[in-house]
Amino acid sequence: MNEHVASPRASLTVGELARRAGVSVSALHFFERQGLISSDRTSGNQRRYRREMLRRVAFIRIARSVGIPLKDVAEALNSLPGGRTPTRDDWQHISDRWRRLLDERIRELHRLRDDFTGCIGCGCLSIDRCTLFNPDDRLGREGPGPRRLIDPSPSGDSDPDAHTGE
Repeated sequence: MNEHVASPRASLTVGELARRAGVSVSALHFFERQGLISSDRTSGNQRRYRREMLRRVAFIRIARSVGIPLKDVAEALNSLPGGRTPTRDDWQHISDRWRRLLDERIRELHRLRDDFTGCIGCGCLSIDRCTLFNPDDRLGREGPGPRRLIDPSPSGDSDPDAHTGE
């Protein structure tokens, strides 16, 4: 952060940025702690944001609205030379990369949705068709009944969701 701001008209207070960007002041503070935006300080130690932070906050909001994790947003912003605000060309490259990630996520969600229709989702009945939580009727080989209720850690899994990759 810089110690002083060159011109008050060239900057926004935290309240002004929050109002203009449509986010809370605490969200701006969070974004700043995460390194997504930056501020300068006045001699009275008040934050002042350069106007281009409006575009950075819009970039963050758009990315989050389509499910892009903040980690990926930070990587994209940090990849820009000199920490600049994304240009139209930057956005094109970043959005192309994110589009591929979103397409993959959509394919995975479709697969989960389609597999889920043939399963009650918990595996406790050890049905042989469950491809989500009981592939190849793994729980059925461990004994009769609701295996997840009888032994919450079947097959040595300490986490019942460990096989889902979450």
